[in-house]
Amino acid sequence: MKSKIVIITGPTATGKSNFAVECALEYNGEIISADSRQVYKGLDIGTGKITKEEMKGIPHHLLDVADPKKQFNVEEYKILAQKAIKDILKRKKLPIICGGTGFYIDAVVNDISYPNVPHDEKLRGRLSKRNVEEVFNELEKLDKKFAIKLNNSEKNNKQRLIRFIEIAKALGKVTKPIKNKSPYNVTWIGLNFPALKMKQRIHNRLIMRMEMGMIDEVKKLHENGLSWERMEELGLEYRYISRYLRHLISKEEMLIRLEKEIEHYAKRQMVWFKRNKKIDWIMQK
Repeated sequence: MKSKIVIITGPTATGKSNFAVECALEYNGEIISADSRQVYKGLDIGTGKITKEEMKGIPHHLLDVADPKKQFNVEEYKILAQKAIKDILKRKKLPIICGGTGFYIDAVVNDISYPNVPHDEKLRGRLSKRNVEEVFNELEKLDKKFAIKLNNSEKNNKQRLIRFIEIAKALGKVTKPIKNKSPYNVTWIGLNFPALKMKQRIHNRLIMRMEMGMIDEVKKLHENGLSWERMEELGLEYRYISRYLRHLISKEEMLIRLEKEIEHYAKRQMVWFKRNKKIDWIMQK
């Protein structure tokens, strides 16, 4: 018999964390975060990481498990998440995966096997200094057939492009991940809001995070050794606030551009989730 797990997902700013806590309280669950940036230590305000108070005593897993100076990837996430699921089930509790990184969730639920190619830190250091278009062009030279089949979201994800290049250099081409039979009986729940409400929620949340000290958080991260280049890779809040702190853009421009980017990110998330017809969507008011 397959083990039962619950997935609570959806685009950013839809209240997934609080919803998951209420579900965990009602159904004796523990929560596994599925957020590609909340895995990093110190990225708290900018990623909207749940606080101890907000957890209401519910154990949370896969928060603060990685050094932000180093890249953490989907293979690492899958291993840790499946281990957490196993541990939660041993305690006869319900594993609840909560987050908006659909790529991570799918890797766990479908037990996807990835090519066993180690990271090339020298290669990553070189490519991290290039823009997305340049990195994509390098991938295209190595495996054109694979590159032209990538969707827009994948083409604009520099971290994933760099991983594809690592694989292509090691194996001669990019080998596709293998989707295995899911070991879980999954209940999918998606949270969303109407478009105008989402836009307002994103705006309000951004203002709130600024008031909470998001700029100071980025300053502190840099003082502790997190490079501006790495901030660019971490994206969204860290990318635009770092540009403001480097005097590349004004504070007003930073806020306008960041809000637009978050809106675009939410739309890209929905493009990913809409492919999954098993998600039971809750449209909130």
